[in-house]
Amino acid sequence: MAFKASVAEIKDLMRSTGVGMMECKKALEEAEGDTEKAVVILRERGLANQSKKASRVAAEGIVTAVVEGNVGAVLEVNIETDFAANNEEFKAFVANVAKTVIEAAPADVDALKAAKISGGDKTVEEALQDVFIKIRENIVIRRFARLEGTLIPYVHGGGRIGVMVKLDTDLPADKVYEVGKDCALQVAAMNPAYLSKETVPASVIESEKNIVIAQMNEDPKMASKPEQVKAKIAEGKLGKYYTENCLLEQTFVKSDVFDGTVGKYVENAAKQLGGKIAVAEFVRFERGEGVEKKADDFAAEVAAMAGLNK
Repeated sequence: MAFKASVAEIKDLMRSTGVGMMECKKALEEAEGDTEKAVVILRERGLANQSKKASRVAAEGIVTAVVEGNVGAVLEVNIETDFAANNEEFKAFVANVAKTVIEAAPADVDALKAAKISGGDKTVEEALQDVFIKIRENIVIRRFARLEGTLIPYVHGGGRIGVMVKLDTDLPADKVYEVGKDCALQVAAMNPAYLSKETVPASVIESEKNIVIAQMNEDPKMASKPEQVKAKIAEGKLGKYYTENCLLEQTFVKSDVFDGTVGKYVENAAKQLGGKIAVAEFVRFERGEGVEKKADDFAAEVAAMAGLNK
């Protein structure tokens, strides 16, 4: 006798997959009531996936920074709500994807999705779909960075900001850990755009000079000065730009530990430890950075669904 799905079973499958009633009924009957098998059938038919929610903004989620040996990864995975971001399965997924970045060394996000997930036999994309089926929110692996060397990770605010600092040093990793951690804290707190003034692109420097000159042209006291003088003044004012935007030029935030710039703090630490220490590079990801969040008016949405806005 052929299996007939009950209304309750069909509703449960519809709720968990977002697929229509008739397709859920057919899948359940084909799977003879096995819900997990029915989900697989729907996925094979391209029905139970996150495509219907892919247009919804995912600006919450987790940024993580992890190191294994001398290889590290900074990863951002987004989801729609902070409630879902605290789901244990989502957290485990993010942790395994970060390990995959370390182990598989993918070239980009597409290559990462195609790689076998760490500790599993599915691809990252397949594992993502499995988590989606359970959580029912749009999940986006947004970006990652993979570094090698003497690395110090730091995660702030429960996954709001992830930082990785790479040190160029001839000292053991455990000896320079505190120096790297302090630099990572600085990066998290002050969000420098560049490592040093030498790494600021020439186009950015030129743009900053032009802004200062334009400001002087608007100032009655400065407007009449010769262009060469304005250019020299603009050059001098670049110092402020460097102290605000370059890590090594910034004032060290832990002033109770060291009074001076981050660069001087690292130099001083190297002398005290009797070796070479330099910040080679850093990565900083902030959750949802640059993602346009949709401001939903829930009352208006409910009214629209009820046809009250006609």
